[in-house]
Amino acid sequence: MRIKELSERVGVSTRLLRYYEEQGLISPRREENGYRCYDEAAVERVEQIRGLLGAGLTTEIIREVLPCLGAAACSQYDDSEFVRRIAAERDRLRERVTILMQHVNALDGYLGAVSQVAPSVDAA
Repeated sequence: MRIKELSERVGVSTRLLRYYEEQGLISPRREENGYRCYDEAAVERVEQIRGLLGAGLTTEIIREVLPCLGAAACSQYDDSEFVRRIAAERDRLRERVTILMQHVNALDGYLGAVSQVAPSVDAA
């Protein structure tokens, strides 16, 4: 598929897909006319990239993590520096989750108090 079709399927701009390519996150093959051509696996890969970015990882970390996402690849990856960096990233994300949950709980408390005054507020 061409870049426009991939863009439409994953819901990101073609510019962002080109950026992912520049960062070494995706690698389309080139047709004779120079057009980028993506296989079906690119859809899942872009979705993984989006998820990892959403979790707060940098493109640098994602570039290193992507090859390790398959179980077989992980069993062969034993670079201790890489493992240390990923563990530190994981710990940083856990801290963010804790803080976010504190904010959610505070908002729940506020909504609980307000819902007694304004019953139409949904405190889901």
